[in-house]
Amino acid sequence: MSASHAGDPAAFAADVLDEGPAEPEHEPGVASRRPTKTCAGGALIRDSTGRVLFVVPTYKAVLDIPGGMAEDDESPKAAAVREVREELGLTVALGPLLVVDWTPRNGVWRDCHQFVFDGGVVDGAVACDPELSGVVYLSLDGAAPRIYPSLHRRLTLAVAALESGTTRYAEFGREV
Repeated sequence: MSASHAGDPAAFAADVLDEGPAEPEHEPGVASRRPTKTCAGGALIRDSTGRVLFVVPTYKAVLDIPGGMAEDDESPKAAAVREVREELGLTVALGPLLVVDWTPRNGVWRDCHQFVFDGGVVDGAVACDPELSGVVYLSLDGAAPRIYPSLHRRLTLAVAALESGTTRYAEFGREV
């Protein structure tokens, strides 16, 4: 559910109905030939000293921020809220969008739009998901050897966006 309808499913349902009937496919098969992109929502959560909260996944060798892939008909912000709840057991009211970043295909993973939202300040978070072996709070420089370079760039932009109040657009972590 979109952020503008958070907590108001009736308003969301009304907006869907207002769009009218589903758009028909005028050229059979055209929709199935379109590229499929993925998107993910993540939360920039800091502790009271300003360190960033990273999760320690069991399924990959690098740290990540809380969040994950959006499911069908799920907005990136809703995905981030859901993933933070699943991963950390926290119900957060995410703040503003900080960064939209496009990442290219990487091995089996399709190209993706990455959305980073302000997750606020949380001290003492713990992992609550079997896909995680823990959490760690680190400075961005301290995290650099343990995260992908593109994530380091994206989070550097997210911190700058938080400080300036201006959302950033990036491609592979580089503002454009």
